[in-house]
Amino acid sequence: MAQLKPVSSGAYRWADIPVVKSNDREGRKIMEGTTAGFDYFEVHATTQYKGAVPKPSHTQTDIEELIFVKEGTLKFTMGADSKILGKGSIILIPPHEAQAIQNVGDGPLTYYVMMFRSKNKMDMERSAKAGGPVMLNADSLKFVPSAKGGGIKYFERPTAMLSKLEMHITQLNAQGPSHTPHTHPDTEMIIILEGDTYMTIAGKTYQATAGDIYLANSNELHGIGNAKDATCRYLAIRWL
Repeated sequence: MAQLKPVSSGAYRWADIPVVKSNDREGRKIMEGTTAGFDYFEVHATTQYKGAVPKPSHTQTDIEELIFVKEGTLKFTMGADSKILGKGSIILIPPHEAQAIQNVGDGPLTYYVMMFRSKNKMDMERSAKAGGPVMLNADSLKFVPSAKGGGIKYFERPTAMLSKLEMHITQLNAQGPSHTPHTHPDTEMIIILEGDTYMTIAGKTYQATAGDIYLANSNELHGIGNAKDATCRYLAIRWL
């Protein structure tokens, strides 16, 4: 296996990512490499067509996974538990948890998968104390209005691989910045859900629209904003 390189900060555009198709699904590998805290980091997207045959249940021994549902409805089975989850839902899969995904909707199912292995020792006890696996339906989350638009909080907690994993959605209703550019030790990935955005990362400015992803590596100065006088929404994922 080739030596992995650090994942570059910047914008990863949905339209530019090569698509690998099979009979009942298609896949997009968005990024793969290392980060400040990970010796393995991969983000890909899978689309299962309506009626796609689910793949057999499988487990990861030293990889943790986070899944975000971009569109459609899935049945997710983790261990002995199954849930029906729709657009905007989140799944956190600790190592050693058996998992399987089935498209149970009337159209295509698309979801992003973030796979990661920490440079630090995996801590399954820390994961269990924080609540273990997560299957969180977007319908159970509350939108909280703000002066600029509003937001939805998913969670902030440790995991098997991370001392902190935090996720939230921000909505901006008018053109302009979300906040003042800043730095933090956390690496941050932002998935654009709606609208047109811009983001400055380490002195460079990028643009992204629905489906695209920004990545800002640890301690890089960055700031995101709404590029138009129309609603934009994005999911921010921060980890340490």
